[in-house]
Amino acid sequence: MATALHSLSSMAMAMQLFGLLLATFQITDGNTGVCYGLLGNNLPPPSEVIDLYKRNNIQRMRIYAPVPDVLQALGGSNIELMVGVANEDLYNLATNMGAAYAWVQNNVRNYPNVNFRYIAVGNEINPPAWEANYLLGAMKNIHRAISEAGLGYQIKVSTPFSAGVLGESYPPSRGSFRSDYGWFINPIVTFLVETEAPFFLNTYPYFSYIYNTQYIRLEYALFTSPGTVVQDGQFGYQNLFDAILDAGYRWDCYNKAEC
Repeated sequence: MATALHSLSSMAMAMQLFGLLLATFQITDGNTGVCYGLLGNNLPPPSEVIDLYKRNNIQRMRIYAPVPDVLQALGGSNIELMVGVANEDLYNLATNMGAAYAWVQNNVRNYPNVNFRYIAVGNEINPPAWEANYLLGAMKNIHRAISEAGLGYQIKVSTPFSAGVLGESYPPSRGSFRSDYGWFINPIVTFLVETEAPFFLNTYPYFSYIYNTQYIRLEYALFTSPGTVVQDGQFGYQNLFDAILDAGYRWDCYNKAEC
């Protein structure tokens, strides 16, 4: 969820630089992190960003690539980290176990003072993208490299999906993935169950709203609705974000037989 901020305060300016995006590490956990993006001009140095996290008690971070300067700045901070693997690296990681060992060595084991929690292999990969054919293989090889390094208990391997994998999301209790993606998603979910890793879903209420303005009220998308907008059985929803999240959770727990 990207947030546009216009205040001139240092906090707001820094947040605008790297965006307030969903970083839901565990749905049941209740904690929130901030994604730290590095695409932009005049960005503050990593050390200042880490200090910003600490001052505001932000305990979790997602970075989209293992940037050495960021990893060095995170050392000793105890901020829980999700680090990404680039989509373009999936083929090599899936077909070359040596590449997986090297990735883990260079980007995880070389930073023993960083509190790695998750490795996000790829980002929002959907068929028919070529990466879809190599995603699970890359996840398995990274997981093997992490486990053989003795870090499997600490670091879980998953992949962030877009909400586009949901074939149905309204009402949330009917959440389900696209039937034509079953061949792709089901083996990944099986892997997540076997390794006790979480299912990640990137959630952007803006996109849901902008393409359905005739059905979705603006205040429902902006967390400003004064009361329940959608009633789904025993659950009432005042904002679109919670509704999308529950649709994904409903599908995930159903497929993991945990509902």
